[in-house]
Amino acid sequence: MSPIMAQITDPKIAFAYLRPACVLLTREPTVSNVETLSAQLREVNDATLQQLQEYVLFPLRFVLKVPGPKKEKMVQAVAEALRHILQTTCIQSWETLRDLLTELCLCLCSPTDPGKPAETSEELKLALLKCLDALLHAAYGDIVFKLFEPIMLPGLGTAISLLLALGEIEKSREIQATALKCLQALTLQCDCTEVHVVLSLEDRCAMGSTMASFLPGITTVVTRIITGDLRQGHMVIVTAIKVWSRTVGLVMEDSQLQAKEPYKSPSPDLGKIAQLMVRRTQDWVKSTAGKLAVLLNKIISCTSAHQHWRVRLEMVELADHLLARCSQSLGQCVGPLLESLVAAVNDEEPRVRERCAVALHSVSQMNQSSGCSNNPTEGSISQTFTDVLSENLHSLATSLPRLMRTSADQKKLFVLNVFLGYLKLLGSRVSVVLNSSAHLERISKALMQVLELDLMDVRIVEERSYSSTIEAGSSSHDVSTAHMQRKHFLYFTDDKIFSVLMEICRTLGYYGSIYLLTDHFLDLYRQSSAYRKQAAMVLNEIVRGAAGIDLATQDQGLEGEAWGCSVTKEDLKASIVSVMEEYTSLNNWHLMTVSEETDWDRQDQQLLSPPRLFSLTNSDVSSTNANFLQVAPSSFDSLSAASTASTVHQLNSNIWQLCIQLEGIACFAQALGRDFCPLLMTSLYAVLEKAGEETLLVSQSALGSMWEISKACGYSSLKELINENSDYLLNDISLNLQRLSQHPQAPQVLTVMLMHSDRSLLPLVGDVVQDILMALDISYIHTAALFCSVLHTLMKALARWFPSSCSRSSERIKSKQPSIDLENLNISEFLRNYCKQKELAEGIGIEENDTDDLEVPPPSECEDIDDIGGPDVKEELPFHLSITKDVMERCIHLLSNPSLRLRLKVLDVLELCVCVLSEKENELLPMAHRCWPALLQRLTADDPLAVLRSFKVLCTLGETCGDFLRRRVSKEVLPKLSLSLARQAPVSAKAGPVYSHTLAYKLQLAVLQGLGSLCQRLELGEEDLDAVCEACLPYLSCRQPIKLQEACLSVFRHLIQVDPDAFWFTLNELHCPSPYIPPHPDLLPVHLNGMGKPRDEYSDNVLKLLREEFSSVQPSGS
Repeated sequence: MSPIMAQITDPKIAFAYLRPACVLLTREPTVSNVETLSAQLREVNDATLQQLQEYVLFPLRFVLKVPGPKKEKMVQAVAEALRHILQTTCIQSWETLRDLLTELCLCLCSPTDPGKPAETSEELKLALLKCLDALLHAAYGDIVFKLFEPIMLPGLGTAISLLLALGEIEKSREIQATALKCLQALTLQCDCTEVHVVLSLEDRCAMGSTMASFLPGITTVVTRIITGDLRQGHMVIVTAIKVWSRTVGLVMEDSQLQAKEPYKSPSPDLGKIAQLMVRRTQDWVKSTAGKLAVLLNKIISCTSAHQHWRVRLEMVELADHLLARCSQSLGQCVGPLLESLVAAVNDEEPRVRERCAVALHSVSQMNQSSGCSNNPTEGSISQTFTDVLSENLHSLATSLPRLMRTSADQKKLFVLNVFLGYLKLLGSRVSVVLNSSAHLERISKALMQVLELDLMDVRIVEERSYSSTIEAGSSSHDVSTAHMQRKHFLYFTDDKIFSVLMEICRTLGYYGSIYLLTDHFLDLYRQSSAYRKQAAMVLNEIVRGAAGIDLATQDQGLEGEAWGCSVTKEDLKASIVSVMEEYTSLNNWHLMTVSEETDWDRQDQQLLSPPRLFSLTNSDVSSTNANFLQVAPSSFDSLSAASTASTVHQLNSNIWQLCIQLEGIACFAQALGRDFCPLLMTSLYAVLEKAGEETLLVSQSALGSMWEISKACGYSSLKELINENSDYLLNDISLNLQRLSQHPQAPQVLTVMLMHSDRSLLPLVGDVVQDILMALDISYIHTAALFCSVLHTLMKALARWFPSSCSRSSERIKSKQPSIDLENLNISEFLRNYCKQKELAEGIGIEENDTDDLEVPPPSECEDIDDIGGPDVKEELPFHLSITKDVMERCIHLLSNPSLRLRLKVLDVLELCVCVLSEKENELLPMAHRCWPALLQRLTADDPLAVLRSFKVLCTLGETCGDFLRRRVSKEVLPKLSLSLARQAPVSAKAGPVYSHTLAYKLQLAVLQGLGSLCQRLELGEEDLDAVCEACLPYLSCRQPIKLQEACLSVFRHLIQVDPDAFWFTLNELHCPSPYIPPHPDLLPVHLNGMGKPRDEYSDNVLKLLREEFSSVQPSGS
């Protein structure tokens, strides 16, 4: 057929055109003949085809009626041809409709079991289902209603059973969806775009009475489809939900059940068919509603949190449809339907939320209008919607803890969304509901139980904070919050659940009375330690909600009123002050977070224990009436009584309580904004205390809180926050340092201030530092452990604020290195220079030397030439150098302290002091001279840890003091270091991989890493260099650990810079890669002990040094 050919419009011509094909198909029912007729049918106009409908249907129906088995392709071709006819014409004959329905069902069903689908191809089933759908849509006028007459119950039941079986059993999604759509069309509930029959109430009653017989089967099977395999796709589930809701809505419609029709006894002609009929009495309705409620709960539990938004949208449609049509007959289903709607209020898909808002608004209006009714049969629907919501909220709050303990996370999320939806729907009425003590008690206890934390993670107690990590976090808010510990709860793990719980709390705060809520939850906070953390979490979010933070303000309540925060700033501030006072009280703020006592802790407690308490003002010093630290006797013995070991559970509980309270202070700052500034005087000191905590989680929480406070109060950084408030902070520190028994955290506050401030703080903090130094002078035994960390932080801050090079410029070293330009060097010049140097060494011709070589060194840069002739007045030191010098004085005395941990800390402080003082050599060298004896003891007769740390200090001294230490190091240090290295070399060469974890290995590695630069910087003599070389040569062996080999190579690289000729000779004596042939025959051949040696354990490292350091020196014979 030509695609441009016009369709036939004349019935006579069309009949003549189609007759041969119809006759041929009747005589010879083949696939080709069916296809020929199907092609010719498409050439006939629709109106013309309508007149010839019975004629063209006959041969196709005849093919289906032929007895015996038929080929699937034949049946499929007939079904497609029938579908075309039915889509373009109307069925006006009831007999035709009935017969075609029967014939199509017979093709679909199994010959042996008519209730089950036949084992045919998916293509055939799909073609038959589409044909059946076209048939039901082609039924014209009232003939379709004859399908629902009692006489048709068996045939209708067969069709329904067949479609349900196809929808449930088939694996093809398209067949499932098409079968369910046919079921929709069969019950005249199709929602496609075609024109459908408009049903009157009488028609709906007749259909409802008939479909009541099939309601149990349809709802049960469709429920299994909805709650079945998720892999069947969302479209199947959406269509199944439509079938369920439309069928239930048709049978259980309130308007049908209220229409009191006279009972008609079944006709005697029906026979056994009368037993299939159902009479919808009140008892039947009540019983059916209970069974439907069970199925509905299953459907809601599986679809309310479905991944695809169309499924969730269809559930909203289901709830809206049934609440609007069947709210009285399905009284037991009203609660679950309302819950499903409320849960969708917070859906992540905007289209679901919008449709839900429309549905809830219509339900609200319907209930408000029915609230004025005096009809007692309306039951719960006669109540106002607020009462319904408040009762459901109370019921849900009662069951919430049980559901959170026993349900899966998906169910928990659904329940919480319902809870939140109730609050949002109640809107401003929440405050009225919360005035009921029963509601408030239920809701609060439910939140307390649901938010219970899992406190058995031992890592929380073990993790410790260090100043380096805190300083790293001071530069960026993101860094400080990047490693915040995630809260672990006892009854859920999904973060979405926690987010919904927090939104519930914020919604309560937004709509409820701020005074009522804070007072109630503060009572719970005080009542029991079991509720304290949960109550604090709820209080934090209530305050944020009251301030309108993190709320979806675009949502609206039931009446369409926009959300609006009614709490005033004064009310909010008053509530925040009361909560903050409770948080920072002594019993709730100073909690134990560390389980095991260390040496440091024991020394702190010796200082703070009553037998050790004393007053520094009782000394013989007469000037102790000002600026002295005073540790007064105290009756507080809570810290000394805390020696009992706490369980991990209790310590974790304390840690989380502090973290939540710190988060709360941050929330309060967010809520008040710049109005929080007056509260800094009472809160900032407390937060700084916790920022200096040893427990990592607490210190990180405090640092995050400081950042939030800074942003809320308009400060650009933590530095600005501390500097702007340093006056009263330092005043508090000064006062609290005099009462350390009551305020042992005062040094931590000063430490945190130094970490996060700049040099502008130094003049303000000077008096406090002097107080600390004076306390060390009077009783260093008991105060050193407390204040050494502060001094360490102070020196790190000074090194950061006043950066100075810890080593002199490398040009001086390089200027003294012999430069060898081998290309311009000839033998005669080399020999002349050698003879001259030999004569000078023997004292010959020294008088003839040029006196020009003896140059007077120029005055130093810092020397004022104009004052050369004036009196010798010592220049006043800058303040930071004066403090550094005072601290270094105390370090010299503390280097002999019995506590190893304290000695290690003092060595760290001493190293920083040397770095800071390096800019003033006139001050550094006398201090280095004074500290040398104590440092030498640590280097030569102390614990290996102390030796390791002391050597690092020595290296720093070598970098800064230079040749000032040459003689001391040469006579007192190098011999012992060389001997130690030589003794330990055989041990490390034979050791296994575990040796790298030992302290001896770490000491070896540290000495080798620093020894080379120390020798180069001190410009040691030949004997010392030879001793170092002899001690380090064994570490060039390939049997040594890799890192020790690398460290030894670095030693030789530095030594080669000092004396390249000597160490070139030393390395070639150990292993010479090739012979050196003289460039002239008169010269004697060079013989080195390393020549001709086979490759040994030293060869690789020696060759590496020769290649790297002497690459320009090539053997002449090579």
